[in-house]
Amino acid sequence: MSSSPNYYLSPEEYLTIERNAEFKSEYVDGVIYAMAGGSERHNLITGNIVTELNVRLRATPCKVYPSDMKVRVPNSKKFFYPDVSVICGETQFADEERDVVLNPILVVEVPSESTEAFDRGKKFLSYQQIEPLREYLLVAQDEFVVEHYLRREDGWLYTKASGLDADLVLPALNCRIALSDIYNKVE
Repeated sequence: MSSSPNYYLSPEEYLTIERNAEFKSEYVDGVIYAMAGGSERHNLITGNIVTELNVRLRATPCKVYPSDMKVRVPNSKKFFYPDVSVICGETQFADEERDVVLNPILVVEVPSESTEAFDRGKKFLSYQQIEPLREYLLVAQDEFVVEHYLRREDGWLYTKASGLDADLVLPALNCRIALSDIYNKVE
């Protein structure tokens, strides 16, 4: 997320502008933040995650969305573009445009140096307001590490998978992904 906001808008004004924009922007409490393009590593990692999840979830009612699908935090003025999101069952959309979802079960962020603090902090706190959300992943670009947060009745359980020999277990999706697949062709 860019550190300098543009100006205050209502959620409706944001969506009107965003749907006609050439570049993506996230929206937090009335302020639009321009998003920077992803690096090669970011794009390879994100593409690998989308591919692996699509393969593993092919025979399920789950849909895997890449970073062009917006997620709205309920009862708030927050819209984000997660790097990857998964919805199982019927997708709940914010309106008839069908470009803003409300019910991801999994959200994945591949933080950059400039977005890491926000992705770990305020963005994750915002995502926690999404009732159906069960899992949140932070996938490192500079090392082979995936941080996993799993929602339980007593709070969020944190685990970390590291090294190319490790597997990432996703209980809410009943699957696992090898880190070697997530980081395939990433040098």
